[in-house]
Amino acid sequence: MLAYIARRLAHLVPVLFGVSALVFFGLHLIPGDVAQMLLGEYGTDADLKRLRHQLGLDRPVYVQYANFLAGAVEGNFGISLRTRQPAVWEIAQALPITIQLSLAALTFAIVVGLGIGMLAARYARSAVDFGTMVGVLIGISMPVFWTGTLLLLLFGGMLGWLPLGGALDDGMHFHRITGMPLFDGLLTGNLSVVESSLRHLVLPTVALGTTSLATVARMTRSTMLEVLGLDYIRTARAKGLREPQIIRGHALRNALLPVVTLVGLQLGLLLSGAVLTETIFALPGLGRLAVTSVLARDYPTVQAIVVIAAAIFVLANLLVDVLYAYIDPRIRYG
Repeated sequence: MLAYIARRLAHLVPVLFGVSALVFFGLHLIPGDVAQMLLGEYGTDADLKRLRHQLGLDRPVYVQYANFLAGAVEGNFGISLRTRQPAVWEIAQALPITIQLSLAALTFAIVVGLGIGMLAARYARSAVDFGTMVGVLIGISMPVFWTGTLLLLLFGGMLGWLPLGGALDDGMHFHRITGMPLFDGLLTGNLSVVESSLRHLVLPTVALGTTSLATVARMTRSTMLEVLGLDYIRTARAKGLREPQIIRGHALRNALLPVVTLVGLQLGLLLSGAVLTETIFALPGLGRLAVTSVLARDYPTVQAIVVIAAAIFVLANLLVDVLYAYIDPRIRYG
């Protein structure tokens, strides 16, 4: 297993190299002048020339890329052109919010999706099955921005039950340990931060996790129906075991392998969907930082965000493969 993990980590290098090349040269193909954007309309030709030299924009593109790679190997992705702070520092401030949101959405999708899928499989071809699958179809069909907007209008605007945006109430601060308000509030015993973070997390979690929830529910129903028709399940029923016991103790674990694969893929989708969710709910996370940086043509920050997001996606898939061996002992990696 350790040798397999080492090989997968080695494969991470060419993947990140390809991603970095695509995003670097893709950004430089976008029309416009970063120096002109930073100086505004009152910048003189001399100012533009000086700023391009300071930022290294007067060098050939391949030289700029080589310098970027040399710094990225050391964990230095350059200085943000927008804030003049290290790009890694900008990401370190925003990434915890995205991780907190993605974990909450993934947990919501797994718990509720598995429950709905097992319920539909348990009462297959009944009114319960039909009703849950119609709801699942609606959930898959609704894009994140539409779901988020509806939730904001209903629960934030019309009913006023939940906040309209942000990670915490205005003026509220927390002792930063992980950078995730909910976890830091729990670690420091600050219940007001925990309560505020939970209220602000509900709507974006539901908006981001609904599509993944629906996908997990459909896959769970499909695999559970397949497993429930196998011989050993009929044997368990013949022994007099109750149906809930059969589902939890015998069927669920064997039905989980395709679901685990799906969950690993959903993590990447959640990270990409967080761009829209964080923009709609004004969350200062990685997605919102990416939008702001792209609009400002902040090359170093955008490049760092894409490379780090790609690394997270590949590592998540590696984690899924490792979980295979835990769920099914028959699986071994040579």
